Amino acid sequence: MHKPKIMTVYGTRPEAIKVAPVITELQRDERFRSIVVSTGQHKEMLEQVNKRFGIEPDYDMALMKPGQSLNELVSRAMAGLDTIIDEVDPDVIISQGDTSTAMVAALAGFHRGAKIVHLEAGLRTGNICSPFPEEANRRIIGQVSTVHLAPTNESRENLRRENFRSKDIVVTGNSVIDALIAASKWTVEFEDETLKEAIESEKRLILVTTHRRENLTAMKEIGGAVQDLAKAFPDHVFALPLHLNPKVRDEVLPEVEHLPNVVITDPLPYDQFVALMNRAHIVLTDSGGVQEEAPSLGKPVLVMRENTERPEAVVAGTVKLVGTNRGLIVAEATTLLESEAAYKAMANAVNPYGDGKAAKRAVAAIGFLVGVGERLPEFEPGIM
Repeated sequence: MHKPKIMTVYGTRPEAIKVAPVITELQRDERFRSIVVSTGQHKEMLEQVNKRFGIEPDYDMALMKPGQSLNELVSRAMAGLDTIIDEVDPDVIISQGDTSTAMVAALAGFHRGAKIVHLEAGLRTGNICSPFPEEANRRIIGQVSTVHLAPTNESRENLRRENFRSKDIVVTGNSVIDALIAASKWTVEFEDETLKEAIESEKRLILVTTHRRENLTAMKEIGGAVQDLAKAFPDHVFALPLHLNPKVRDEVLPEVEHLPNVVITDPLPYDQFVALMNRAHIVLTDSGGVQEEAPSLGKPVLVMRENTERPEAVVAGTVKLVGTNRGLIVAEATTLLESEAAYKAMANAVNPYGDGKAAKRAVAAIGFLVGVGERLPEFEPGIM
């Protein structure tokens, strides 16, 4: 009996986290042959996630090298993936999210005649340049996908407005919540002694992350906002796991590295980051995934971006867009730190993103696509 070959391609840490529950589900399902391909777009951080979830890629392309342009990354990924797809001849390729890896995987698979399944489909800001290049990538992936696994009803409606057929869209919830539920049960040891001391103290902890390409010109403003807050709240700890991109560090570090209550670390392994997020009082971020994860832990999130492709938590009230203006970031964070009412209004553990069963729905949808099973009922917020 032919087992459909399902190839999952990922290259960044956020992708690895979101595909891990799906890969795990595929690998224990005897109907399928699972092939795992890592492009290595975030090599060191990928290895941490793979180890924690017990995933060993069948192919590791190790594409990342210093200073390469997006076009160089895309061209090298396309050539490498084309060779692997030719060798494996997959029935289905899973492309997750909106990175360059995801876009290339979808396009390379489409060229080779594979069915493309887009995990986390339908996210939109409406501005093709923001976030860059993710908004363009996710639209390109949609055009060549056979099945769109939308995390929320809002994502499904985005796809419907673009005239994708309803029968090709499945609302699964977001698999990042599956991963988060698993990670929240892990025993975690912090390697950084200063961070460990801060976490074990009784001080309020504010988590700050920033890395987005479109925010590179605003990094000094973001760093300045952290400086102002750290000076205004000297009895609070500000944890800043800082991206390794030199352009980020050169702008942010001079603003904060001299402050005694700002703990700066390299990017943390996923298990440590989840534990840190769970310990935080509030979160300031420009990350996409953190917008989904932190509200699930009941943490108010201030998003340092001008727009978001994840509006569900904004509507629910657990996330607020504050942009990248130094004064506005400080004002909004100060309100949350000083007003118990404002904090409680955002800290409700409303979870519009998932119930921990997204991977099961995704695999069921793939089974239906290749004729070996039926779809499961779709995700509805608030129904467990």
